[in-house]
Amino acid sequence: MSKVRPKAALLSLATSVPPHIFLQKDIRDAAWEVFGSRFPDYERFASIFANTGIIKRHGVKPFDWYLTQRGWPERTAAFFEGAEALFIDAATRALAEAGLKAADVDTVVTVCSTGIATPSLDARVARRMGFRSDVSRVPVFGLGCAGGASGLSIASRLAQARPGSNVLMVTIELCTLALRLDELSKANIIATSLFGDGAAAIVLRAGDGGETLVEAVGEHLWPDTLDVMGWSIDPLGFGVILRRTVPEFVISELKPALTQILTRMDRTIADYDRFICHPGGAKVIDAIEAALSLHQGTLEHERAVIADYGNMSAPTVLFILERNLATGLPQRSLLTALGPGFTASCVSLRRAA
Repeated sequence: MSKVRPKAALLSLATSVPPHIFLQKDIRDAAWEVFGSRFPDYERFASIFANTGIIKRHGVKPFDWYLTQRGWPERTAAFFEGAEALFIDAATRALAEAGLKAADVDTVVTVCSTGIATPSLDARVARRMGFRSDVSRVPVFGLGCAGGASGLSIASRLAQARPGSNVLMVTIELCTLALRLDELSKANIIATSLFGDGAAAIVLRAGDGGETLVEAVGEHLWPDTLDVMGWSIDPLGFGVILRRTVPEFVISELKPALTQILTRMDRTIADYDRFICHPGGAKVIDAIEAALSLHQGTLEHERAVIADYGNMSAPTVLFILERNLATGLPQRSLLTALGPGFTASCVSLRRAA
């Protein structure tokens, strides 16, 4: 008879943001100056800035840096500098909270979709962090906004496969570096109104410690949805792809997909006391509440995080998880995020006792 492996437990979670703070009203005014005279339809889209629910955001560069057109070399240099600093800060905080040092880490999972690094970010910071030479590195690219949930899923399975080992998962996104001054499109205006920078780190171990267990994980990939969300790539950098209305997609497609995922976990939506959801924006939060038949206002932490940080892509749902942990998780919670693919990623969490 095969031995049942212990579930992975969350030992710690830490978040980090870069030092530059941008007020949404200042971004709105700057966007009008940059796009207004060149984009005939801009006035029709300008109200987007007021409807996001965002008050402020963080960026790795000062405000004026973004008002000059940048190419790949400048964006990449900014990515290396900003991403490495955030990796070190978030990871160091998470390890300290878990009572560990970098040398205690056996596996590092690094999730990022807003910059290209070879060697990967974990290798670039390894010496400064103090990782062992035999640490296992798992860099993950392309998950976008789903990366926080999918990265936690990957890290939890690696921890469960080697009980007693320490797995560090770090997700970093520098969405502001994809700001494009040349793209006169609704998708680019939406991106300009939403995205900020941030990072989160989690330490997991299976077999001992941790009050919150990763009970099960699952994903759903919708066919023929490559145009919902993603990056285009050209000589100047990344350009956002948003060719379908995400709130409408959520209302029609989210609940059936979650039902399929949970059926494979032998669970139902009714089994969960709380939902912890990646908030694409205020309208997406409203759509999630409608799709899951939640009372309006239920996703209060989601609204608070989007107000304080904007949409940071992958790390955002872990900022929300951090607030839920601080106020206390119920017996069972479902962490969910949607991202390019188009994909729904789910992590079922439950209290250890």
